[in-house]
Amino acid sequence: MCIVLLLLSTSGKVSAGLNYGEALTKSLLYFEAQRSGKLPSDQRVQWRGDSAPGDGSDVHIDLSGGYYDAGDNMKFGFPLAFTTTMLAWGSVEMASQFQAHNEHQNVLMALKWATDYLIKAHPEPNVLYGQVGDGKLDHACWMRPEDMNTSHPRPSYRIDAQHPGADLAAETAAAMAAASLAFAPSDAAYANTLISHAKDLFEFGKNHPGVYHDSITNAAGFYSSSGHEDELLWAAAWLHRATGDQMYLDYLTQASNSGGVRSAFSWDDKFVGAQVLAAKVGKVKNEGKMAEYKSMAEHFICNCAQKGYSNVKKTPGGLLWFLPWENLQYTATASFVLSSYSKYLEAAQASVQCPNGVLQAFDLLSLARAQVDYILGSNPKSMSYMVGFGTNYPNRPHHRGSSIVSIKKDSKLKACNEGWYPWYNTHEPNPNVLVGAIVGGPDVNDVYQDERSDYQHNEPDTVTVAPFVGVFAALA
Repeated sequence: MCIVLLLLSTSGKVSAGLNYGEALTKSLLYFEAQRSGKLPSDQRVQWRGDSAPGDGSDVHIDLSGGYYDAGDNMKFGFPLAFTTTMLAWGSVEMASQFQAHNEHQNVLMALKWATDYLIKAHPEPNVLYGQVGDGKLDHACWMRPEDMNTSHPRPSYRIDAQHPGADLAAETAAAMAAASLAFAPSDAAYANTLISHAKDLFEFGKNHPGVYHDSITNAAGFYSSSGHEDELLWAAAWLHRATGDQMYLDYLTQASNSGGVRSAFSWDDKFVGAQVLAAKVGKVKNEGKMAEYKSMAEHFICNCAQKGYSNVKKTPGGLLWFLPWENLQYTATASFVLSSYSKYLEAAQASVQCPNGVLQAFDLLSLARAQVDYILGSNPKSMSYMVGFGTNYPNRPHHRGSSIVSIKKDSKLKACNEGWYPWYNTHEPNPNVLVGAIVGGPDVNDVYQDERSDYQHNEPDTVTVAPFVGVFAALA
């Protein structure tokens, strides 16, 4: 007892008791809850069942599988590809930590559930299916994914040479290239398949500019894109890392736009990710364009550390606060950048020279840890923003499958509108605990209400959890 008290008193924080390994395990379980398609025999999240096996039937292609995006039953290719890239990045950079915590196979399984789908979604070099389901129709329903049948239309949307989407093509190329690095040690043939798709998709995007939501207009109200230059840089950086081919390095060094200093890193804006990857290219001297990327990445890091020219806002409780809508997705990517760059600095025995101080590798990892600690319970509300972690966590996340009685307990099919009453419009906790999900999080004043209707703060999504998987591994 005395030793425990001493440990707690010297730390001075609740975080002394946080178990990052547990958070890692639970974050990977969340992806099993988000699975679409026929579930495997080793499925661990038992309240889920098979769903949407006929996806793609309208275009005579098997588009089953992949992940539902958030609290809905949509498959949006743009955020799904970013989710995949971030899962892959974490699994590659933190491979030893995943292995030490017996989660390496689980992260590869989570990754493969995504990449198997992306391979099917790319049946021809210049054709990529970027969405399954009509966002407006889907959001009008509150139903379990298992209840969707032929009476619930799920149209398939694609980009092609006549209807381009360089952002979507390039983000999917980045996902495939990053994932190839994760699979190469254990399955070279699969890794080569991914590289082949990534190369084709990069060429598709490079040769057919434009934003994907001009072609897949149904996505515009949900995941509209601000441009395609960042995705092409991001894809080139991953393809160079995966193949070593000079042409991808040339693309990076000859690019007219390095992105400048960004205010956030997200499913829509990959410039920070590309800048960090470019900064870590060890075979290239940091000069010219490559030095520019490194400088921009480090300015972002300095701003996160409150040592820059334009520091990221923080809540009174210490959370990095970027934007009002599901802020934790941006905290997740910033924390990942800090964790990843910490490894780079340690290996290079280098530091970051900020406008208002110097940052060492240890400082960056400490910053990431502070953000994770806040999310897991060291915050003014003393609650975890990860479902199922600790004793005080969101009970009513905005999530259809979690909020309605499991198909395993009530096999009677529920129609589109049957979920609103009583399941959505009740103050009771969700009957199925969505373990590992991370909700949108508190507002700028650390205020949060656990309300199912508050999708701005209480809807979990894959783009938030995927970067945190890598951060949890780095800290565990």
